[in-house]
Amino acid sequence: MLRVPDHLREHALGMLQGGMRAADVARAINCNVRTVRHPRQRCRETGRTADRPCSGRPRVTRPAQDQYIRTSHQQDRYKMATTTAQVTPGTHNPSISPQTVHNRLRKAGLRACRQVLTRNHRKQHRLRAQTHRRWTRQDWQKVLFTDESRFCLTRGDGRIRVYRRRNERYTEVCTLERDQFGGGGSIMVWGGVSQHHELVIAGNLNAVRYREDILLPHVVPFLQAHPDMTLQHDNATSHTVRSVCDFLQDRNVSVLPWPAKSPDLNFIEHVWDLLARRMRARAIPPRNVQELAGALEEWGNISQQELANLVQSMRRCTT
Repeated sequence: MLRVPDHLREHALGMLQGGMRAADVARAINCNVRTVRHPRQRCRETGRTADRPCSGRPRVTRPAQDQYIRTSHQQDRYKMATTTAQVTPGTHNPSISPQTVHNRLRKAGLRACRQVLTRNHRKQHRLRAQTHRRWTRQDWQKVLFTDESRFCLTRGDGRIRVYRRRNERYTEVCTLERDQFGGGGSIMVWGGVSQHHELVIAGNLNAVRYREDILLPHVVPFLQAHPDMTLQHDNATSHTVRSVCDFLQDRNVSVLPWPAKSPDLNFIEHVWDLLARRMRARAIPPRNVQELAGALEEWGNISQQELANLVQSMRRCTT
């Protein structure tokens, strides 16, 4: 039940003092009759209709723990909130939630930041949403979504967030030199998914391999067998070079236009997350590149229902 504003409480109290029944007052301000009776009783006891002071929800961290959270994230701006939450015991629980860590850091002026889209990127995203806002679930089922992702032995390939204050974007502690080849070993994976179909290929990708090892033997035959489907790929160089564009045009492959800097518009990003979670949950985690490649068999364990749910979510992304 929604809280009755203070001015309505005063108005209800005036009507009660004027002789109206509590039920009639509750009907007049559209609330429960007990909501009317409680302020009247409170006014008799305290002379006010406002709520009594409340202590609020008890804190799950002590001041020393709050200081530890702030200090640890100031020393390592790329430390994940989930990691801090797992090693910080709460007053009532074995550990605190990542949201609690976010709250403590936000109070200290530290916010998790990602790459900001430019004005042109936002414009292209709006145009894309306006173009496809009338697409139905059946229309999105006719798109083959594709993407590449790198899986590393040392850590996942997700987006890295940095906790920083205002005007700290280019400070030394807020910039990170990334190992694009995955320290400890990694493997690049290309995948394609639709409503009822999926395929995955491992290996580094360039324009020649994309055309000869992926498009020619896999994607083109699949799209020719399903002539009503459209290919989606991003604007990576290996996808947009002239040789690849001419190859797709010669074979009458329809390509869905895609704005730059828009991984959040491709539901295959969620599929990569499902795959990474399943790989990390294996009884024996991968210890070398060969075992990492073998763990990709978890791709086949992603259910068709999970893919169907992700396809259905595409319509919400454009509204």
